Amino acid sequence: MSQQPTSGQLQHGASAVITHRVNAAQQPAYEQWLQEISGACKASAGMLDWHMIRPIAGYTDTYTVVIRYDSEQHLKQWMASDIRQQLIAKVENLLSEKDSYQIKSGLDFWFVAETGKVSLPVRWKQFLLTWSAIFPLVSGVSLLLIPLMDVAGLPQNHLLHTFLITGVVVGLMVYVVMPRYTRLVRNWLHR
Repeated sequence: MSQQPTSGQLQHGASAVITHRVNAAQQPAYEQWLQEISGACKASAGMLDWHMIRPIAGYTDTYTVVIRYDSEQHLKQWMASDIRQQLIAKVENLLSEKDSYQIKSGLDFWFVAETGKVSLPVRWKQFLLTWSAIFPLVSGVSLLLIPLMDVAGLPQNHLLHTFLITGVVVGLMVYVVMPRYTRLVRNWLHR
C-alpha cells in the first residue's frame, strides 16, 4: 500500500538513471525485453518521461535509461514494485553486471556518464556547462521570440516575455541541448 504525502510534505520530481551492460550477442533479446518493461513503466503512477541511450557499437555495451516521475515517492514505488522485480529477474541472464541505478532529483541526470558507471562530475563543471548552455539560449531565444511576440500582437509585458522565453529555453535544454552537449564534452566533464 503506497503512502500519500501529508499536507506538510512537498512532492518533488525525481529521475532514475538505470544502466545495463549487455554484450552485443544478447542485445536483440534485450531490445525485446525493453518493449515489455517500458510499457509497464509508462503505465505506472506518476510516470512522466522515458529516455533511452543505446550503446554505440565498438564504443560501449551499456544501455542507459533515464526515467522521470512526478515525485520521488512514485519513482521509488516503481523501482521497488513486484512487476519491475519480476522483469529484472527475467533479463538478468542477459546482463554482464547486475541492474544498477541511481535516483536523483533536480538536474543531476544530465551529467551521468555513458560508461556504465553512474558518476557525477564535480559541481563546478556542472555549473559551467549549464551556464554555457543557458546564456546563449536565453540571449538567442529572446532575440527571436520578442519580435515574434510583437508581430503576433501580444502585449509588451516583461512577465509574459519571461514566461514564454524561459519555457522555450527549458524545453530546449531538456530535450535538445543538454543530452547532446553533455555527450560532446563528456571527456572533459568526467575527467
